[in-house]
Amino acid sequence: MAKILNDSNFLEVIKETKTPILVDFWADWCRPCKMMNPVLEELEKEIGEEALICKVDIESAREVAISFGIRSIPTFLFFKDGEIYSREVGIVDKKVLKKKLKEGM
Repeated sequence: MAKILNDSNFLEVIKETKTPILVDFWADWCRPCKMMNPVLEELEKEIGEEALICKVDIESAREVAISFGIRSIPTFLFFKDGEIYSREVGIVDKKVLKKKLKEGM
């Protein structure tokens, strides 16, 4: 299950995690976000502990969403060593997400 990030734990998790991280910025009312949930669940099973998948609800973590300029959801940010190395917006194929995570390994 994806790790839930919020305003209080976001930076700590991003900075301390040594594996690549995919962060899904989403909202409960967003239909494309809900469509991506099964894709992320499959991806999480496939990658195991090689990477971390996290979710940020933009409604409850507004500071984080604003700080990264999230204007459309779903938005996927990819982090390695505390830095963003890639970004995807909208419905994205699982192969693309997996490739982006592999780039950070």
